[in-house]
Amino acid sequence: MNNFLAIDTSSVHLTVLAQKDGKTALRFIPDCAMRHSTELMGEIDKALEEVNLTPAECGFFAAVTGPGSFTGIRIGISAVKGFALATSKPLLGVTAFDMIAYNVASENFCAVIDAAHAHYYVCGYGKDKKLTLNPCYLNAEEVEKLNCPLFGFEDLPLKNYVGLDVKNCLYPAICAKECGLTEDISAVYVRKSQAEEARLANKKVGI
Repeated sequence: MNNFLAIDTSSVHLTVLAQKDGKTALRFIPDCAMRHSTELMGEIDKALEEVNLTPAECGFFAAVTGPGSFTGIRIGISAVKGFALATSKPLLGVTAFDMIAYNVASENFCAVIDAAHAHYYVCGYGKDKKLTLNPCYLNAEEVEKLNCPLFGFEDLPLKNYVGLDVKNCLYPAICAKECGLTEDISAVYVRKSQAEEARLANKKVGI
């Protein structure tokens, strides 16, 4: 695998991975909500220093593109785009669903991410990680009706649910998706942000 820098700012956690010549540095802050913008660059510097890697030596830069925190996703994507622009290197977008799916050995399951207010982002997988359910936004009752094993990296009050160790989820997804290097990446939003939904609601009532 190429040398790389990868970050995940899509949830309350912060993960930074740097790899050079097979040696990997992992920086992880378990509860970083509202502090991604202030903590990210310092953690990147520490990860790069740990493996003696410079941005110019990276083969690509990767970020988790969502779904998850709207602000966090934008912070992560902006950071890696800056590195890619400065070094003329490609980008890799990895979804939060990828982080879950490529850490599950079984088939016919759903990846589940907390979307707040008893709703969830859900994506279904079958053999060889083929999609069986496109990413969608469901309430708790709808998730339970799927009647399949559920996996995620949060503490969720769902039946048939198994929580994974989020700090170890990014690397396998990077390995699985490395063939998808591109010149640009964009955020993955399964639903509109609260601000967008409020604006649309106001337009409907003529406010």
